[in-house]
Amino acid sequence: MTTLFQRSIEIILDNQSSTGAYLASPNFPTYHYCWFRDGAFIAYAMNLVGQHESAARFHNWAAAAVNARADIVERAVAKAGRGEPLTGGDFLHTRYALSGGDAVGGEEWPNFQLDGFGAWLWGMGEHLRSSGLGLPAEWRQAAGLVADYLSALWWLPCYDCWEEFPDRVHPHTLAAIYGGLQAHAQFAGVDHDSFLKTIKKFLYERAVAEGHFVKFVGSAEVDSSLIGLAIPYRVVDPNDPLMRKTVERIERDLRRGGGLHRYAADAYYGGGEWILLTAWLGWYYAEVGEWEKAEAALHWIEMQADSALQLPEQVPQTLNDPTYYAPWRERWGNIANPLLWSHAKYIILSLALQMRC
Repeated sequence: MTTLFQRSIEIILDNQSSTGAYLASPNFPTYHYCWFRDGAFIAYAMNLVGQHESAARFHNWAAAAVNARADIVERAVAKAGRGEPLTGGDFLHTRYALSGGDAVGGEEWPNFQLDGFGAWLWGMGEHLRSSGLGLPAEWRQAAGLVADYLSALWWLPCYDCWEEFPDRVHPHTLAAIYGGLQAHAQFAGVDHDSFLKTIKKFLYERAVAEGHFVKFVGSAEVDSSLIGLAIPYRVVDPNDPLMRKTVERIERDLRRGGGLHRYAADAYYGGGEWILLTAWLGWYYAEVGEWEKAEAALHWIEMQADSALQLPEQVPQTLNDPTYYAPWRERWGNIANPLLWSHAKYIILSLALQMRC
């Protein structure tokens, strides 16, 4: 019998384009694109299971997409250096067609998102480390462009990883930038120390309230993406008391059932329980040695798989606001299923649990 673990690998490989791009979800038209953020974690999961060729093909696709837009990066960096405002044409997009071209059709997308590019640099570093392969010239060029882009724009408000709140500065975004620049420093042999110290100082001084990290600067609420500050971006040690308090607050405010919500006021499809976030929390538990909690998260995820062993983006349980469930279904159809990012995070958690002593 095929296990969910095996099936997750199959779903990811079956939905990788010949170009190397990972389709976010094959059964959800709005997600018929490749995101740098999703792709970085999907490629990381493929590295963990020894599918280095799959991960390399994704990174090759991403590098080509960036290199084709070098003029955009150079213009954005130059304008930021002169203190000029940036417009929509000055930003790298968060998602692209599987061909590497711009996403076309449908509604306008919130494209100014920096966390995905930090995630990509982090993921490239993990790929190079785990595969033992060298750094191709095209990847080096693209990574340098992205590092310059992040270094110049990191302090600007932008959309968060849920593609919302564009007028805010988000700790998860800063953590992804930190993790990406740290990885780039290591594999490209460049110095980002001043940026890394500045970002970390900013987080501790501006992104803390009531003894925990916050959803965005100026808020007192939490968001499940804050787990990323510790795992995997390591801007904060997983056992740092401030991180522990943050996770405690996430557990208290955002976990009313077996799964984890994005944030308390989330109304996307009513604001249900997310597979990938539950796996992310389980990954954190495994890192700090709370194995029973990690096992419980894994078990809950496995219970959400359908008869085809597909994992959705979220499940409509303990909804934050049930009145928004039907309107979203009318707008975009049923909840995305399968979501490759969900399967990737399940793989990551499964392997983290296998490391138990």
